[in-house]
Amino acid sequence: MNEFAPNSPEARDIAHHLHPYTSPAMLREKGPHIMNSGSGIYVTDNDGQEFIEGMSGLWCVSLGWNEQELIKAATDQMQKLPYYHSFAGKTVNPAVDLAEKLIQIAPDGLSKVFFNNSGSEANDTAIKMVWYYHAAIGKPEKKKIISRQRGYHGVTLAAASLTALPYVQNGFGLPLDFALHTSSPHYFQDAHDGESEAEFTARIMRELEDMIEAEGADTIGAFIAEPLMGAGGVIMPPEGYFEALQPILKKHDILLIADEVICGFGRTGSMWGSQSMDVQPDMLTCAKALSSAYLPISAVIMSNRVYDMLASQAEELGIFGHGYTYSAHPVCAAVALRAQQLMQERGIVDKVAVQAPRFAAHVARMDRFSFIGNTRSIGLIGAMEFSADPESRNKFDPHHKIAAQAVAKIQENGVILRALPGDIIGFCPPLVISDDEMDDMFARVETALADFETTASALR
Repeated sequence: MNEFAPNSPEARDIAHHLHPYTSPAMLREKGPHIMNSGSGIYVTDNDGQEFIEGMSGLWCVSLGWNEQELIKAATDQMQKLPYYHSFAGKTVNPAVDLAEKLIQIAPDGLSKVFFNNSGSEANDTAIKMVWYYHAAIGKPEKKKIISRQRGYHGVTLAAASLTALPYVQNGFGLPLDFALHTSSPHYFQDAHDGESEAEFTARIMRELEDMIEAEGADTIGAFIAEPLMGAGGVIMPPEGYFEALQPILKKHDILLIADEVICGFGRTGSMWGSQSMDVQPDMLTCAKALSSAYLPISAVIMSNRVYDMLASQAEELGIFGHGYTYSAHPVCAAVALRAQQLMQERGIVDKVAVQAPRFAAHVARMDRFSFIGNTRSIGLIGAMEFSADPESRNKFDPHHKIAAQAVAKIQENGVILRALPGDIIGFCPPLVISDDEMDDMFARVETALADFETTASALR
């Protein structure tokens, strides 16, 4: 167990701070890794060691660290109006401008914006809006929401109920009764032997239709899906997935919510993951890269079909009774607006599309290691999945936590990545990464994995 000097940052952190997504025992044993500064794709810790942040923090710092334009936007707005609200018909200029900007860049058919503070809040808001919408059209019993195994939609009560990852629900008495979970679209891990992608898609669509029939379509209000699954393992939809899914939902009057918290704002090589995957949602949630994570802000963007019924119901009830103290916070909105302006001014989405083949080649090269069973990527997001026997798709014993061990080895080589459920390591660098920086990041990862070969072999 590490001994930290009394009153050191590490000792004070251990004494007072309950960390999210952290083992308290591990934190007591090893202590926190405290970051002190950042610039571009790099972060520097309290000891002065610099790292390439290969996950953009938590999939979010799309424009890199220390972007002066975003700092200026926050400073200017702080000096002008550091806080005001949007209740009772009031609002602030940055919220007006940001809402307009989001509708300009939103997928076709979406026309109104509601602001929240996080991706979890955005998804909770979307759930409430689904219920409000169906009550307005005379179908209040359509309360169930379908998500997918391995899907991640946040950690607040409703969002965590839809997040189908055990560590988010265990011990919390979740999921709540409204949440249903259909099959994961993870072809590499879940396909039957000899099953093509198209056959796999057809099978899991039959399973979805069976679920809808068993539960009753008149009780199901919406289906929520990430265009590609992020925290569940960077899982790409198999061939024909959304093409088959959307007619099923329309047939049963089930709304489609696209969770773009990770995919949105250029990550997949299009402005939206929905555009990359040919998804036409009724509602879209976004956060993270909305402000490049410089300040907390999120949004639900909805179609006129949804908005019109919300407005009608609100008129009948007197108000739309939902919102937060910090909804459309002027400083957060100003930073998000400048972030989206910079995305456009610097051609970031086009840059990602140009760099995507280079990124894909780097990710695919990890297949050369005998302990990597599958690699995948789109735009500037990708993953490598560990397998004790790639041919049979057999996994390592989960108690070995092989991906976490590999992440630690990679970090020794100066790159911060993240182990994901199912022995998967994700890649999600800031969108401002240069070709040379990308090459350097993957060279460091390859060197670390080569050193890791002996460890992996011993764990088979």
